[in-house]
Amino acid sequence: MDTSAKLSQTSGEKSPVRPRGKKPRRFSVGNAGFYVFLIMASAFFVLPFYVMLVTSFKSMDEVRLGEVFSPPQVWTIAPWIKAWATACTGLECDGISVGFWNSVRILIPSAICSILVGAITGYALSFWRARHANLLFAVLLFGAFVPYQIFLYPLVRAYSLLHMNSTMFALVFSHVLFGLPVMTLVFRNFYSSLPQEIFKAARVDGGGFFQIFIYLILPMSAPMLVVASILQVTGIWNDYVLGLVFGGLQNRPMTVQLINIVAPSGAEIEYNVSMAATILTAIVPLVIYMVSGRWFVRGIAAGAVKG
Repeated sequence: MDTSAKLSQTSGEKSPVRPRGKKPRRFSVGNAGFYVFLIMASAFFVLPFYVMLVTSFKSMDEVRLGEVFSPPQVWTIAPWIKAWATACTGLECDGISVGFWNSVRILIPSAICSILVGAITGYALSFWRARHANLLFAVLLFGAFVPYQIFLYPLVRAYSLLHMNSTMFALVFSHVLFGLPVMTLVFRNFYSSLPQEIFKAARVDGGGFFQIFIYLILPMSAPMLVVASILQVTGIWNDYVLGLVFGGLQNRPMTVQLINIVAPSGAEIEYNVSMAATILTAIVPLVIYMVSGRWFVRGIAAGAVKG
């Protein structure tokens, strides 16, 4: 035994453990297939967006050449300006900006109310175990998987009786109503993963329903609030059916106006303007995902899919 081994034994230090077995290869057929799949999947999503982007900066003379993958010979922002300010969306030619601000007015109260009500409902079903709470949760869960198109006609009749058709309140209320089951499911599953001892300690200290929710539960829900915000912002902003049915002429969201630009009746389709309007419509969900994507993954891992 050499001197270094004796010293390591006398000092009580363990000799370093050397890994056994074959060293994994850096390149294999499986890795190659995996990368090929990733490249193909990325191209499936990136190429259409690339075509939309380069087409939106072309003039109609270049668009008619049919070279969809080639970059513009002369870059122009005229299609973007027209899509935003002067494109015809029916009888009016005010661009898609009107629908953008309508979508903002619809989105803010709908997202806030649906997330807040869903958080309170999930909190009540998780910690304040009332009688028939499981039955109520089952009914809400059933509503999350029923196509909302089934409820359109009853809602139209109800709003008509209440003189609420074609109003902003009808749109916001509909988004809150249809978003409540999913928000309740998300928050209830997250709160069920929290230790019950925290809630019991707050109850012993004299905390009430809303005191515990505001000062204890809500600050712990930051990752799940981000998940819920992404889900609701994306769903509400991209909605077309509810905006078409309940928006009327004055409250049409951006998606409803986009259809009139992309598929005009009795007029030439300006593909560069259509592509610019489509990107403008999708820019809010894209920004939300890019800014908060890391928090979305963290929130999902924190309990969004737990039962």
